[in-house]
Amino acid sequence: MKIALVGYGKMGHIIEEQAKKRGHEIVATIDINNYDDIKGEAFKSADVAIEFSRPESAVGNILNCFAAGVPVVSGTTGWTKEMDKVKEEMKKADGALLWSSNFSVGVNIFFALNKYLAKIMNNFKMYDVDMTEIHHIHKLDAPSGTAITLAEGILDNLDRKNSWKLDKAENDSEIAIKAVREGEVPGTHIIHYDSEVDSITITHEANSRAGFALGAVIAAEFLAGKKGFYDMKSIFDF
Repeated sequence: MKIALVGYGKMGHIIEEQAKKRGHEIVATIDINNYDDIKGEAFKSADVAIEFSRPESAVGNILNCFAAGVPVVSGTTGWTKEMDKVKEEMKKADGALLWSSNFSVGVNIFFALNKYLAKIMNNFKMYDVDMTEIHHIHKLDAPSGTAITLAEGILDNLDRKNSWKLDKAENDSEIAIKAVREGEVPGTHIIHYDSEVDSITITHEANSRAGFALGAVIAAEFLAGKKGFYDMKSIFDF
């Protein structure tokens, strides 16, 4: 399969490594230094593009993939308030987009575990819930897209919560999400339920970025040749 990479920083290089391990060819790498190449023939020859960039660049990158007729897997977070606009442009272009806040197989298992635990906790009102996410100092958005997805999973299943709040909850109906930026931490997410008598905590800790990169390549393998919008739930049946 021919893959184009949009964003060729640390993640782009790790994705390239994982793609080549799985027998794929990288036909184009796009970054700020050669951005016009996204309109070139090499890019258009790709079966799928994988986009990991910055929040302020993501929408333009995705729309350029649609214009080139290349299905796009996007792992950039911090831009999804514009998702409806992007989906509309995707339909106009008869394109394909697979977006996820996190492509790691382990994190997607954690998403399912988080929802299941919240569903159980809906019957036990003595427990309050909060979250902590820890990432490297280069991460621009806070809270992380993964933390927001986890919060949404709780809100869908825990009736006593109706929103999330960065840092500190202002009332009992909010989930507090503490965002920590330190060192080169790939990503840690901690869900904490606390009562007067005990505490229950579930944690996902990434050991490296390779898991995210492998998941993105698996998503690209899934998306090639398709039309429409997908997410990781389209791939993993749990």
